[in-house]
Amino acid sequence: MLTLRVQQMTIDGNPYLCPECLSEAFTLDGTGFIDALPVRGNCWQSHSWEEPMITLGVLKEINSVRTGREKAEDIDTFEITIGGAHLAGILQPEVTVDDIRQVVKRVYWQRIVKPGLRRRKNAAKRAIVRPIKRGTRNAVAAAQAAALEAAWTAQAGGYEPDPDHTPEPINPCPACKGKGEHRIESRLHDTTRVRCSVCLGTGEID
Repeated sequence: MLTLRVQQMTIDGNPYLCPECLSEAFTLDGTGFIDALPVRGNCWQSHSWEEPMITLGVLKEINSVRTGREKAEDIDTFEITIGGAHLAGILQPEVTVDDIRQVVKRVYWQRIVKPGLRRRKNAAKRAIVRPIKRGTRNAVAAAQAAALEAAWTAQAGGYEPDPDHTPEPINPCPACKGKGEHRIESRLHDTTRVRCSVCLGTGEID
């Protein structure tokens, strides 16, 4: 049995379609060993018909002159003249090694390379933006603290602020409660101060 999967086809420039649903995609199926036997057409909607003009011999000739495909961008076409009628068309593509190679490349790019590049780009952006945000927040906190200090000094009649005072963080770290460190007390040793590993000693979180 010989089957050709036709994507579209013309006879003397006129589209050859399924006689019932006018579908341009169908198969031409030839059986037996006699080249003069007509083939049968079968479309994707399960319509079937006999085509006396296209015989098993014509089907074999189309199969022998088809261009085939070697690369993913190739189109499998055919063009023959039988009994004064000119038949031309495009056959449905069969999978080639290059098709598989292109799919593997696409999957490798979309699922491995592209996400990796995106993660690296986002990490670089965060590395740049985080210090800027932190510096901006610290500057705002310092300005607010200075304004409050000036207002309190005016009301208290010359109160001098503590030079070691630092404003409370805007977004205090929940782990160290904005202190930037942890105190480890022991009866055997002096109190030890350890930098907070969550906020890295800043007392704030992003």
